[in-house]
Amino acid sequence: MNIYGNTHGLKANQIRRLERLVRRHIPAERIITHDFARHLTELTGETGRQVGVLVDRRGSVTHAMVGDNRSIEMPDWGRIRAGQGRLRGLRCIHTHVGDEPLDRDDLTDLALLRLDAILAVGTDPSGIPGLVYAAALAPPGLDGDPVELLDPTPAALLDFDFRIWIREREEQIARQDRTREVVDGDRAILVSVTAGRSKDVVEDEVRELQELAKSAGVSVVEVVTQRRSRVDPKFVMGQGRLADLVIQAFQSDLDLLIFDQNLSPTQARNLSDRFELRVIDRTQLILDIFAQHAKTRDGKLQVELAQLKYMMPRLSQRDDRSLSRLAGGIGGRGPGETKLEVDRRRVRDRIGRLERELTKLRKQRSQRRSRRTRRSLPVLSIVGYTNAGKSTLLRALTRSEVLVEDKMFATLDPTSRKLRFPREREVIITDTVGFIRDLPPDLVTAFRATLEELSDADLLLHVVDAASSDMEQKIEAVRRVLDEIGLGQTPELLVFNQIDRLPPDLSADICASITHRHGGVAISALQGTGLGDLLARAEELLWLDSPGMMVDPVAKGEFH
Repeated sequence: MNIYGNTHGLKANQIRRLERLVRRHIPAERIITHDFARHLTELTGETGRQVGVLVDRRGSVTHAMVGDNRSIEMPDWGRIRAGQGRLRGLRCIHTHVGDEPLDRDDLTDLALLRLDAILAVGTDPSGIPGLVYAAALAPPGLDGDPVELLDPTPAALLDFDFRIWIREREEQIARQDRTREVVDGDRAILVSVTAGRSKDVVEDEVRELQELAKSAGVSVVEVVTQRRSRVDPKFVMGQGRLADLVIQAFQSDLDLLIFDQNLSPTQARNLSDRFELRVIDRTQLILDIFAQHAKTRDGKLQVELAQLKYMMPRLSQRDDRSLSRLAGGIGGRGPGETKLEVDRRRVRDRIGRLERELTKLRKQRSQRRSRRTRRSLPVLSIVGYTNAGKSTLLRALTRSEVLVEDKMFATLDPTSRKLRFPREREVIITDTVGFIRDLPPDLVTAFRATLEELSDADLLLHVVDAASSDMEQKIEAVRRVLDEIGLGQTPELLVFNQIDRLPPDLSADICASITHRHGGVAISALQGTGLGDLLARAEELLWLDSPGMMVDPVAKGEFH
């Protein structure tokens, strides 16, 4: 029989009455009748438990459920969405112990399962039905509450034509879906859950996540933040806020959720099950951006390697349906487990091949660097936080065609150019991938072949966005990555770029302050301001015998 929940402790006659519920019928034009409500509340009065049913649009009961005194559990039917513009075709009718309205769990099930409606029937101690609390989904994309609550009403007075009511509602939802604004890319809600961080730091991190989403081509519908004493190990965020977000996700008609935190495999699986949406974390978002921007063979191989290493521990966490699993136990262990092991083996084999290919590429890069070393050309490497203006600086110094975009990680593959100083000295100047806070370890490992270009640098030009509110934190983030790859002792010159974005009345004071505090140089690569000072400082550090100030070489046309 289609009875779900824990029936332990129920009497035999009570179980039989639950079984008979599945054979009952409600007139198709009624959402509920007093007689049907009484059958449910009598059982609740006797057992002290919530009792419920699922009813299709013909009025037939498809499932019966029994819970405890606080909640009731829905049957696991795969939790597959009914499809865009459609509801599931089932309504849930269940009792509450006492006269309680619909709670957050009820509304979450309504949104997550796309039920036609959900009804809670109040029960007095003698088992007599009280008021019926009912709710249905409002069409996505409309302003206002995503759930429409009907006025509490006795069951006998809920006598509107349910068939017409639900058909009109579904047509309205479908119409709203068809007229949804067409946007390029996925629609997403960004979620940030933090513990022990200041409000200013959280705001900076959220802004960075928005920039990452923009670079990935994601349309951000909303940003949700929550501060907790500790991050929930199972769902990251608290149950109450999670339930609200489930409803909000339905109302916004999303494609995915993006968490600023790096999710464990278990957290990712739990969240995907709860939302029935793609749920990704910050690392996956960065990997997707890298995949979009990788142009060379080196870059593509490195991105694929990082993606596979990220995927490997998560293979076992995928939905069982994707593994074609049968029920557990004897006779049900073959297909799913075999598929899982095949996937793991293929991933391990592919990782091995990629690592071998990258080893060959690393040797080729080393040979090219050796040839440069034999020519005794000093090497300047431009490093810095992503989107700090590194590529703009390379283009301004060398007057070469280099990709420049106002996006994070627009440059992924290393770019080298020859730069001639005004005193006829030449150097090799290299632009590399930008860094970011909490750079995933697998990403650093995968891109070690690229980052090795920095190992021969005689001087690092550490480009900093002078207009950034969290400039100091970004400087430290870059230095941490440099330490991780063994370049923490390489000479560094801080280059405070984008001073053209500073407030005009404060620009001079801010530039003087940051250059005095850090010993760097302030420039605007976009406008060419301060490039002469930059080269003068670089020449001092490289050759130690040039004068402190030089004529602006851009004005003299001496860049090549």
